[in-house]
Order: sequence, then C-alpha cells, then structure tokens
Amino acid sequence: MKNRIPRAERETPRAGRLSTIEKYNSTVDRRTAQNGPLVFSAFIAVVVFGCVLAAGFAIAGTFDVWWLLGAFAAAWLATMAAHIAMQWEKVVIFRFGKFNRVAGPGLYFTIPFIEQTALKADQRIMVTGFGAEETLTSDLVPINVDAVLFWMVWDAKKACLEVENYYNSVSLAAQTALRDAIGRASVSEVAIRRNQLDQELQEVIEERTSVWGITVMSVEIRDIVIPQELQEAMSAEAQAEREKNARMVLAEVEKDISAMLVDAANVYEENELAVRLRTMHLLYESVKGSGGTVVIPSAYSEGFSDAALDKAIDGLKSGK
Repeated sequence: MKNRIPRAERETPRAGRLSTIEKYNSTVDRRTAQNGPLVFSAFIAVVVFGCVLAAGFAIAGTFDVWWLLGAFAAAWLATMAAHIAMQWEKVVIFRFGKFNRVAGPGLYFTIPFIEQTALKADQRIMVTGFGAEETLTSDLVPINVDAVLFWMVWDAKKACLEVENYYNSVSLAAQTALRDAIGRASVSEVAIRRNQLDQELQEVIEERTSVWGITVMSVEIRDIVIPQELQEAMSAEAQAEREKNARMVLAEVEKDISAMLVDAANVYEENELAVRLRTMHLLYESVKGSGGTVVIPSAYSEGFSDAALDKAIDGLKSGK
C-alpha cells in the first residue's frame, strides 16, 4: 500500500501562496476607524437622555419611572435619526424599501423606522490581491500568477443597487480576467509582456465593473511561477540562442575581414611597389620598439634597390 500525504500537508503550499497575496486585501482595513460614528451616537444618546430628564425634573419637580422610560425612548430615537459619515464614506438611504438619496460625508439625518441605511460605501482606493493557480497558457504550460488590483467606488448608488457584494464581485471578475488573459498567451509572452498584460487586465476588469459604479485604477502582476523543469529547459534554450547569436556575429566579422583581405591582395597584385612598401612597414614596426638590428637577406635587399623604395626608406627614417 502506497504512503499517502495527508490532505492538510498537500494543501499547505497552495494555502500559503493564497494567504501571501490576499494579505494585501482591504477587506478588514475598510471596516476600521468606525469609532467616530459610535462615539457620536453615544454622545447624542447621553445628551438627549440628560435633556429629557432635566425637562422632566423642571416640569414635575421629581424623577419617576415614566420620565426615565421617556428619556430612554428619546435617546434611542435620536441615535436612529442623527448620524455621521466619515470623509471617505457615501451613505445610500432607502425610504420604504426604495432608493431615496445618497448622503455624506458629515452629519445626516434619517426618519426612524421609515428610512434605512442600505450601504456605507468606502470611496478610498481599495486593494485586492488575486491569483491564478495552475492556469494553462496557450502552449499548455501550467503557471501560477499573482497580481494586485487597485480600484475605488465612484458611484455608491450603483454599487448598492447593481451588485449584491461589490467587493467579492470585483475579486472574482479580476481572477476570471487573469485566467482568460493567460489562456490566450504563451508562457514566454506572459513572462516578457507584463506591462501589456497589466493594461489588458485593467481594460477588461474596468469594462465589467463600470456598470457597478466601480473604476479600476491599475493592475500589477507581482509574481509568475513557472514549473522548475520548464525553467531549466527555458534556460538551456536561452543559452543556446545566445551562443547562436554569438557565432553569427563572429561569422559576420570574419566575412568582413576576409573581404578586406581580398581587397588588399588585389591592390598588392596590381602594384608591386605597394607590396614592397608593406614589407618595409612591417620591418619598421618590428624594430621600432626594441631598437634592434635587422639583417636583410640578399633576396630581400634586391627588392630595396629601386629609387622609389629608397625614398620610402628615407621617409620611414625621417618618421622615426
């Protein structure tokens, strides 16, 4: 019987990758800093409760249970009627179950039991981390891609009326768009064309979410994970391609050099004097740095007897 890996251990790497990318999500952050409205509601309740008790004492001259109950009721109604929205919030208010208005930021009022707060939309830039696990490219290579989406709610009414949960809907739309984009590209295109892929994802997600009152600021691909065995094959292919290019460049250089040598040979063939001048130049180059003495065989000395060569030698001496 084969040893089986426990399910928890098999799912650990995938869960680790998801938690790494999803830790950037704004799901929790957008619910922070709610102490202001709570403190304001508590303040309104205390003030109204104290005012009702003070009015009751001024009228009746004493406190009784009815005044206490009335003070509690008035404080409760006051907290249901007076609210504040933070600077980054827009509040969607319904009246008798129908859309009535969008309020905020700041102080706003609702009619108790008649008007309800349907949604408090956070209009700050939100961050959603998403990924594509084991997604096949157009050349059938499974890769893992992590990306980050920056977006914001620009129309609170649409975000409330057009979609049930706009935050989860944006995340799912981003994942679907990423998988579709990967499926249309090869693994090399995904690795090289990151900027084009970011732009394509932004346009696709923007098209889907604009009807929800949501605009996409940008999409950024953070990580592309290719299988290890494919990485080695791609590395070998890249090295072979570089070696091929290097040999082609070397062949081009050798071709150019051989062409120049052929031209030089044609010049020397047509002009014997040029060959002799070249011989003298090589001789001069060989001894100018060492200061030695060169013994010229008789076969070469015969070639230096012409008057033209004598002038060339005089020129070389004067140049030395």
